[in-house]
Amino acid sequence: MTDAIDQHLAEQYEAYPYPKRDPRDEAKRLIVGSPSHIREIDHWVFGAARPASEPLRVLIAGGGTGDATIMLSQQMTRLGRPGTVTWLDRSAAALATARGRAEVRGLANIVWDQRSLLDLPRSGLGPFDYIDCCGVLHHLPDPAEGVRALLSVLAPGGGMGLMVYAPHGRTGVYMMQDVMRRLAPPWQPPQQRLDIARRVMKHLPETQWLRHNRYFDDHINGGDAGLYDLLLNPRDRYFTVPQLEDLLGGAGLRVTCWVEPIRYDPAPMLPDPKLRARLEGMDVTERAALAESLAGNMAVHILYCVRSDDPVRQPDPDAGDAVPVYREMDGETLVKGIRPDGTLIVTFDGLRIPVTLPPLASAILPLIDGQRNVAQIAAVLAARGIKAEAFVMAWRQTFAALERVNRVLLAAPAGV
Repeated sequence: MTDAIDQHLAEQYEAYPYPKRDPRDEAKRLIVGSPSHIREIDHWVFGAARPASEPLRVLIAGGGTGDATIMLSQQMTRLGRPGTVTWLDRSAAALATARGRAEVRGLANIVWDQRSLLDLPRSGLGPFDYIDCCGVLHHLPDPAEGVRALLSVLAPGGGMGLMVYAPHGRTGVYMMQDVMRRLAPPWQPPQQRLDIARRVMKHLPETQWLRHNRYFDDHINGGDAGLYDLLLNPRDRYFTVPQLEDLLGGAGLRVTCWVEPIRYDPAPMLPDPKLRARLEGMDVTERAALAESLAGNMAVHILYCVRSDDPVRQPDPDAGDAVPVYREMDGETLVKGIRPDGTLIVTFDGLRIPVTLPPLASAILPLIDGQRNVAQIAAVLAARGIKAEAFVMAWRQTFAALERVNRVLLAAPAGV
């Protein structure tokens, strides 16, 4: 389903492909994020049970200028993971940028397909083992139709990584979007609307909440594309935790991970025992909704989900052959961050949360190298005089704490 606003959206992303990227920068850095980091997919979607040797068929639905496509394609290439990453978007301008980035990196596992994700049910594409859809559902006239379109090409046993806007961390955005609709209505040419937006931003009153919101900077550092997408997008809705749960549940999906899990737990923010007692009896969604409102800084929701009737695939850190891996981190750095009281302070958009680790964590963390399995780590520590029972208890505590902050996960098994 499309409507009149849809044409304005199409014009926006041709004039200002988003996010702003220069292919030449690929020689300097790889942009990494969530969802769709290969380590997260292995862990949160497939429960660290899907063999790495099995080809992974990926769809990036709403690929834009290529961040998720380039990241996952590059990670699969570096790890020697077989499979393909299909970029799909209707913007020709975004396609040019994404392809340019892939060419700089010499990536050969990407398939390019210029069309709308709403065309998926009739596309002949798929099935895909994993689907990424970031920043798209909240721009559709009917997000539920978008979810159904994605499900139409999701392979049995597959999963998805989604990102949609959240309300509280975007305080000020919707006020300013209302300003822009009145001063620069969507039916005007994009360049003219952008000129008005620039002029308004020069004269923001001190009282405008956008001036005090530090949880995103598209309007400051995102160039014309960032300013336009944030304040001039003709259709931009947000989802609270319960609203997003309703959208997914109505489509027959269940969440396997809110990223990062600890952010969706109010307990760390409520150390008072009487307050924590109030959390007892709350289900997962209630707790997550409370955490969202209490923290007040979530600008987006990022999550992984699978079909509701799929078997639960819980990663098992107690398995001797499980291989722990870091997600863009290393053990030495983590150990240096542990304070004398045994806590590690993790910051999420200004929210500081202490993570408690056992004393043995300082010995365990440097041994995680993506190659050693749990049994081998235990053996190294046993040779240093650490009893098996002490290791098991410390490992469970360490893994549970760092999995909640999405720092230590389990790798996919090698397979055959």
